[in-house]
Amino acid sequence: MAKGITRERIVAAALDLLNDKGMDALTVRALASRLGVGAPALYWHVRNKQELLDEMSTFVMRRVTAALSEIAAGAGWRDGVAAYARVLRSEYLLHRDGARIFSGTRFSDPGVVKAKEPWLGRLTAAGFSLAEADDAIDLVTAFVVGFVIEEQERSQSAGADPGRYSLAERDAWLGEGADLVKAAGHLRDDGDRRFERQLGVVLDGLAARLR
Repeated sequence: MAKGITRERIVAAALDLLNDKGMDALTVRALASRLGVGAPALYWHVRNKQELLDEMSTFVMRRVTAALSEIAAGAGWRDGVAAYARVLRSEYLLHRDGARIFSGTRFSDPGVVKAKEPWLGRLTAAGFSLAEADDAIDLVTAFVVGFVIEEQERSQSAGADPGRYSLAERDAWLGEGADLVKAAGHLRDDGDRRFERQLGVVLDGLAARLR
């Protein structure tokens, strides 16, 4: 095992590599090169790229859990779930392809998984069944992951090609017979306002289950 190589250093270097090169360039060999060691040295800590992604997503969720611990315990279920969604999005946006590292990962820290316990308790106390409470957390998580993946992909694509999402070019390309599609395109408001509006739709749907 290479001296001084820890999981903490590996994850920090992996996040730096992710920010510099993106998800597709994140490999164990590239990470070993950044750390100045041979790839076999990393296999003492992470056996493959999937385990590396597990560690990275666990790191992000530790930060989410820490931020949520500051929310008042007396907050209602809706405010609590909304806060979770906002914190999760903020953490993903800190890193290039931040939401992509989350998909399909398994947390390596039982403390991160146990942090779900009080949220399930809050939701069941509000009247959700345990199955509904678990679905609620999964649904909001999936919404945030999908929203941020699209958000980051559009931002990165627009950075490489500023005209890629030109509405004028899109309108001309669509031609006649698409007035509503064109109008809807001009209504699109990427960013915080769109996130909050769509999050509200998700929360309204969950609230309807209680009624």
